[in-house]
Amino acid sequence: MDRITQILVAALLLPALLFSQETMTEWLPVQVDVVYLASDDLQGRETGTEGERLAAEYIARRFAQIGLKPYAAGNAATWYQPFDFVYKSNPHAEKGEDRTGKNVIGYIDNGADRTVVVGAHYDHLGMGGFGSRHLGEPAIHNGADDNASGVAGMLRIAEKLKASPARHNNYLFIAFSGEELGLYGSKYFAQHPVFSLENVNYMLNLDMVGRLNEEGVLAVNGAGTSPAWKTALEAVAPDAIQVKTNDSGIGPSDHTSFYLEDIPVLHFFTGQHEDYHKPEDDSPLVNYEGIVLVTDLIVDLIEKLDPEGELAFTKTKDEQEGRQAASFKVTLGVMPDYVYSDEGMRIDGVMEDRPAQKAGMKKGDVIVRMGEVEVKDIYDYMEGLALYKKGDKAKVVVKRGKEELTFDVEF
Repeated sequence: MDRITQILVAALLLPALLFSQETMTEWLPVQVDVVYLASDDLQGRETGTEGERLAAEYIARRFAQIGLKPYAAGNAATWYQPFDFVYKSNPHAEKGEDRTGKNVIGYIDNGADRTVVVGAHYDHLGMGGFGSRHLGEPAIHNGADDNASGVAGMLRIAEKLKASPARHNNYLFIAFSGEELGLYGSKYFAQHPVFSLENVNYMLNLDMVGRLNEEGVLAVNGAGTSPAWKTALEAVAPDAIQVKTNDSGIGPSDHTSFYLEDIPVLHFFTGQHEDYHKPEDDSPLVNYEGIVLVTDLIVDLIEKLDPEGELAFTKTKDEQEGRQAASFKVTLGVMPDYVYSDEGMRIDGVMEDRPAQKAGMKKGDVIVRMGEVEVKDIYDYMEGLALYKKGDKAKVVVKRGKEELTFDVEF
């Protein structure tokens, strides 16, 4: 039995013991994909490494199993779009290492005039290094949520669309590499598309969709990039999911590369968490049923928009425009909950030995005031934080359940 088979069998055994066949049918293939991509054998899938190569080959095999076709590069068909780059473990380093990464591309050709792009990055941080939040010795960062979850979701969408009656668009599925280094793969595709970008109807990006919370909150960014998005999202959202939209087409993920080419985009995201960019982001913590709910919504959205033709594109206003340019000299040491929709800024994680932890704040606290700044959302929080420098003190007011607590923070 080879190593891949061993990993996949292990992924099958536990749910087979705990769940009915009917329950398992939908999400078990998703789990199998995540477990393999987030296994130690792939060493964190750093771009330009052996782990990235193994992941790319797995994704290409899955594309073939689903029935996708490789795209044509010159006179040959291939699953891979390679790109060269200089790898720097520190972005301020003068010299780097020449590397080659690769996007993996599969296609459903319906003979349509326009094509929908569905993407997810498959690279992660390798053993850590720049971008990691891990403070100990180098360790494998498996990136189960970031972004094996998005790749598994993309594969499920591909399988659904292969059998779908929605045939007014073609579908291009891209597993991007180099996202963690600065959107390298998606930028390269936008500059070297396999067909004219004028024929792209819209782009959907899945990045970190593996931690749908108990409230069922799904953040959908880019909802202002086409007037069609919000009405369609409202129509297809099931009772189990609360869609929280953000208008901006700019964000730290691969949809940005398409938005900058005047293409309508959406980015689906179930929120950050304490394991983000740490070795603890592993497959047992992924909400597989949540990925099924999210991908069902996306397929329903595509099918609803299928007869609508070309979506209109709208430029969006960056949320930071007109706000104070935040030049942060200090940090509170918390992970914001980006899918929180009520008033305030909810804390999704508290870092050890940082001002918030020393003051007594906890995960789940909702910051409502920082000094003189009333905090109604994450942008108010950032504006408030920008007012302080090292050594300053501030009173931070939080809601903890029904209580309102005040903490003395020293930055």
